Amino acid sequence: MSVWLPAAPCTPRACVERTGSAAAVPPAVLRLAAVTVLVLAGALLSPVGGRIPAPLVRRWCRWIVRVAGVRVRVTGTAAPTGGLLLVANHISWLDIPLLAAVRPARMLAKEEIRGWPVAGTVAARGGVLFIDRDRLRALPGTVARISAALRDGRAVAVFPEGSTWCGRAQGHFRRAVFQAAIDAGVPVQPVRIRYRLAGGAVSTAPAFVGDDSLLASVWRVVSTRGLVAEAEVREAIAPGGHPDRRALARAAQREALPEPAPAPVHAGPAS
Repeated sequence: MSVWLPAAPCTPRACVERTGSAAAVPPAVLRLAAVTVLVLAGALLSPVGGRIPAPLVRRWCRWIVRVAGVRVRVTGTAAPTGGLLLVANHISWLDIPLLAAVRPARMLAKEEIRGWPVAGTVAARGGVLFIDRDRLRALPGTVARISAALRDGRAVAVFPEGSTWCGRAQGHFRRAVFQAAIDAGVPVQPVRIRYRLAGGAVSTAPAFVGDDSLLASVWRVVSTRGLVAEAEVREAIAPGGHPDRRALARAAQREALPEPAPAPVHAGPAS
């Protein structure tokens, strides 16, 4: 567990339900292959990523989610241009391309992602800001780097809960990163992420939690039918409207964190 970022209590065994709508293996394998091809393409193009038009980046990110067999639904207000702190609740690895489909941004990610095969290379070359969560002294420097990117007119995407949650439970927004938005004088854009089945029920199948491996989580997504990824873009919080980072974090949390979903009810044996 990090010295300053929490570890969520969610685990695959306790939180990830079996939907009963598993896809056949061949289509799931094809989806997995398609996701791999798109991520590899991103790795090849990442050195010139800053020169690729934003609409094409958004489209590529949507493709990653779509080829995994997940429908994409983005609603709400348009994200403003210029420096912007983009914040969202955190459930899955799918959150990253889903958030980039709202607005391409430099992502703040844990240092461990740098070592992931393929995805780590894409992240490093794509301008991800890495944070060493086990070094408390590194936090001010990370906030300063975020603030510098915001002053340069860039968007920076952050998951302030500090850990992934299953989608039924949720955490609290840590306030440190909001200091960067205050220092840079830029708005904060909350985004509310949900995953549902085609019928509307909240699904925890996309959750990437606990000791889950990335491959296991990806396979669960590509082999589950009828998943829908929703990104609801809330109204941006203008700079200067809150006295400090604590108040700003609370305001963003109210907008970004959905109401906790009720746990599924399992009928008992007939009497």
